[in-house]
Amino acid sequence: MPRISKKGAQMPPSPIRKLVPFAEAAKKRGIKVLHLNIGQPDIKTPPQALDAIKDAQIEVLAYSQTDGSEEYRTKIAAYYAKNGIAVTANDLIVTTGGSEALLFALGTILDPEDEIIIPEPFYANYNGFATSSGVTIKPITSKFEDNFALPPISEFEALINEHTKAILICNPGNPTGYLYTHEEILQLAELVKKHDLFLIADEVYREFAYDGKQHHSILKEPGLENHAIVVDSVSKRYSMCGARIGCMVSKNPEVIQTALKFAQARLSPPTLAQIASEAALETPDSYFEEVVTEYVARRNFLVSELSKIEGVKVAKPNGAFYCIAELPIKNADHFAQWLLENFEIDGETVMVAPAAGFYASEGLGQNQIRIAYVLNQEKLKNAVAILAKALKEYPN
Repeated sequence: MPRISKKGAQMPPSPIRKLVPFAEAAKKRGIKVLHLNIGQPDIKTPPQALDAIKDAQIEVLAYSQTDGSEEYRTKIAAYYAKNGIAVTANDLIVTTGGSEALLFALGTILDPEDEIIIPEPFYANYNGFATSSGVTIKPITSKFEDNFALPPISEFEALINEHTKAILICNPGNPTGYLYTHEEILQLAELVKKHDLFLIADEVYREFAYDGKQHHSILKEPGLENHAIVVDSVSKRYSMCGARIGCMVSKNPEVIQTALKFAQARLSPPTLAQIASEAALETPDSYFEEVVTEYVARRNFLVSELSKIEGVKVAKPNGAFYCIAELPIKNADHFAQWLLENFEIDGETVMVAPAAGFYASEGLGQNQIRIAYVLNQEKLKNAVAILAKALKEYPN
């Protein structure tokens, strides 16, 4: 029998999606599953985007331009200008989701066996992207007790060697919800300039900054023009996860021209979804104000209620819509599966994401889960009640 590749064998399963078969089995048994495992917002997509699709007069659904339509890219640049970020339409490539933007970035700046430094826990698919690109992640652990703040710069510097090509951050963070301070961004900026590295920032949750705090984009920092690469997406910003439209942004022309060759190999981003995404840029600020208010209320409720459960600790997020909780258990993977297979209250159970898959270091996060507070407060209340009772009855 032919063998699969070593890369394929090493490809990690998604901690967010690997328990889906157990959730589907539960649903077939008549159990309602409250999904706290995946960042799929229940916030309505802006009507501007949906109306643009309905009203589109298309006779031939053709390929789009490889880097995205010039009109759309120009409007994206205007969106960035509104956020104090000076880029042009030529500084960005429209991609099939933020995932493709990150893959293009890795392919552009990293060769097999090169190394990239990432603070952990991090978005689980970074592990998969690194494996598929043949590069090595060098993790630096941010601590639960520090609310997952940026680890000391000295720890980054200690890992830098001739194989190091880049540092990757997610800001605000998935799965932690941590929002980097301006001082932390400045520290990273000085480090990458000192060692001539790239700094990649996954900024897809830019709009979701709470408690009066501000998001600081690496694209605003002077002197980083040749170092900074931003990954962005419409998925969370406009509650348009299914559109699969993102972009890669850099003021380094060589980076963009190289990434464009990867983009040409996949032909073009989705035409119809670009129409919706372009229209979404017309969404009024009031939409985001209401969304942020809703997420803050959900976060406050969730953190407060989880903290009341004996043995549970929660790190308070300042952005995005995720939090990490430590549970009084040994193995969150087993607990999450047990919830789907063996536990329910009044026909309901909860699906969570075990946090070990968000680390690269072996053995970390075993008693942690990531919770996406993408459900309304009534459903969150039911979910927390289920978790509280489940922890009392869990046999391990």
